[in-house]
Amino acid sequence: MEFSGGAGTVVGNHYAANFDAFYLDAGLPLAVVADGMGDSAGSAFAGRASVEGFTETLRAAAAPHSPAALRQAVALLHDSVREFARDHPGLAGCTLTALVGDAAGGAWVVQIGDSRLYRLRHDVLELLTSDHTAAWVGLLHGWFAYESAAARAARYRLTRYIGHPDAPEPDVLHVSFRHGDVYLLCTDGVADQLPYEQIRETLLTPSSAVDRLLAATLTAGGADNATAIVIRTG
Repeated sequence: MEFSGGAGTVVGNHYAANFDAFYLDAGLPLAVVADGMGDSAGSAFAGRASVEGFTETLRAAAAPHSPAALRQAVALLHDSVREFARDHPGLAGCTLTALVGDAAGGAWVVQIGDSRLYRLRHDVLELLTSDHTAAWVGLLHGWFAYESAAARAARYRLTRYIGHPDAPEPDVLHVSFRHGDVYLLCTDGVADQLPYEQIRETLLTPSSAVDRLLAATLTAGGADNATAIVIRTG
């Protein structure tokens, strides 16, 4: 199996700086996106340190593809972000979504927060991750409508994130690669601003999908930092 991919990010029109972070090694593949919570120094540190720490921990692990190693990598990130928060005022935390290729023709997915992983297979776009937000729970159980004020407010209430006082574990799942699969890792600056069908149509031509997705977020208003990684199997 061979892999190709691209990655990018835009600041948007709401924040003066970019609090997203990402890493891509398409050859493995290894892809990570993180989204800092808010616009504090803790937000900037959490996103950057989580992406760097996660990739460094896996590269040093004896069995980097095991669920135990992936959970341990996240546990170390909790420690790092909470240690920073003790000496700096303001919120310190971030989301993290990762795709970690293995030697068996598949990949492990690590999810904590509300960044996302999508897969396009045979023209069908599927969301492979769940958002760890009060909005996700409320929408699943019919507590409020998708576009209601209550749902919009609940999207900012993360139930799991890096730096959480309880150090929650991430979701860890395995996916098998097939030729022609297209994977999209993105922060909520992409997922919240672009509708499902627009994301699907963009991924049908994966070679330029990152640039077109990010440009579309600016056209939609640029309400948040937006980061996208696209990986195609071949």
